Amino acid sequence: MKMWSGRFRQPLDAGFERWQRSFEFDRCLLREEVTASRAHAGALKSAGVLSSSELFAILQGLEQIAKKASSPAFLEDAEAEDVHHFVEKQLVALIGDTGYKLHSGRSRNEQIATDLRLYVRAAIDQLRADLADVTGVFLDRAETAGTSAMPAYTHLQRAEPVLIGHWLLAYVEMFLRDAERLADCRKRVNLSPLGSGAVAGATLPLDRRAMAEELGFYEPTANSMDATSDRDFTLEFVGVLSVLGMHLSRWAEEMILFSSQEYGFVRLPEAYSTGSSAMPQKMNADLLELTRGKAARLIGNATALLVTMKGLPLAYNKDLQETQQPMFDAAGTVLSLLPLVSGWMRAVEFNRDRMQEAAQSGFMNAWAGATYLVRRGVPFRLAHEQMGKAVQICIQKGCELADLSLEELRPLHPAFDQDFYSSLTLRAVLDIHDVPGLVRYAVRVGLVR
Repeated sequence: MKMWSGRFRQPLDAGFERWQRSFEFDRCLLREEVTASRAHAGALKSAGVLSSSELFAILQGLEQIAKKASSPAFLEDAEAEDVHHFVEKQLVALIGDTGYKLHSGRSRNEQIATDLRLYVRAAIDQLRADLADVTGVFLDRAETAGTSAMPAYTHLQRAEPVLIGHWLLAYVEMFLRDAERLADCRKRVNLSPLGSGAVAGATLPLDRRAMAEELGFYEPTANSMDATSDRDFTLEFVGVLSVLGMHLSRWAEEMILFSSQEYGFVRLPEAYSTGSSAMPQKMNADLLELTRGKAARLIGNATALLVTMKGLPLAYNKDLQETQQPMFDAAGTVLSLLPLVSGWMRAVEFNRDRMQEAAQSGFMNAWAGATYLVRRGVPFRLAHEQMGKAVQICIQKGCELADLSLEELRPLHPAFDQDFYSSLTLRAVLDIHDVPGLVRYAVRVGLVR
């Protein structure tokens, strides 16, 4: 029996009925639906709608449904319109017509809003735990790298040498911001729509605050029209995931570049790579490439949600059903990806000798050379110009700055002296950048150790 069939004289078109069902994807909310239904049942008992025995029967039935939730066969139902209809059908099959009483005073509009908030809240908690693991692996690899250096790039051109740890910790900062955004999003997620009814509030004296407290929400939502039609929390959640996906895509792109023979900084872990069906020598960075590709899906999901919501009048509209799949896809994509990123980072090998060697060529000590002149009283703009001329001489000679003699340098500026050469060493170049923000082994309470 449909939850709304009394007003209709004719059955739905069979094709339309199959097409408009959401159970195939919203059945993943079964646990959340059961959890919210328990809280509603308790409120019905307090409001005098259910007797103690009826409440006991409903809670027992919901418990049996929850126990079967992990069985794929249990979730096959060709008639259930959505997860709410499915639970009602199962409950009535278990305990009889008393099961129909559970829907007293509530609407599917508030049910789906509540279920989605419970789902997003749980996903955020798991994502933050997974991000903490990812961040911890990056920290471990940064510490292990010690004082080893590598080139840093701007415009994809060698710029200055940095510690390998400094490079890895740049990604830590991105992930920490992602974790903070998730935590901030959770604050707005954690409000309870239960008791909002279809649009104007419940028709029974339900204790909304008690239901909210039972479900671990901060408090009930303030406006029933907004509560039943609000998907800002979904937009924000998927938006945060799209930014996280973008960060992971940047990391993947850099690792792909650095694993190429032209760079040779990274040795791909075989456990996360595949080969070519044609070229026996190949090892392809499949995890990295898929990470890069899935970022596009995340961004597409965020865009789809915004476009779906942009023209909807208050309050609930069936269009909101279309906001579920992008959100489920985004959450599932990132939840499956983060543990793989952790595993890849634990397994990857850095060719530190190659990276260290690369950090000492390509005139990446030119700014240090200009700083040497500044410390000897030369205005920086002039120092910059003279070091540029020195680089030009090196290019013509095919050598590095340290290979130029004082006789070649002093015509550029008399401030050059013998101690200039010690300012060009890798250690000296790294040391002059000893300011806050160089290397920070970040520790955020509740995120990384």
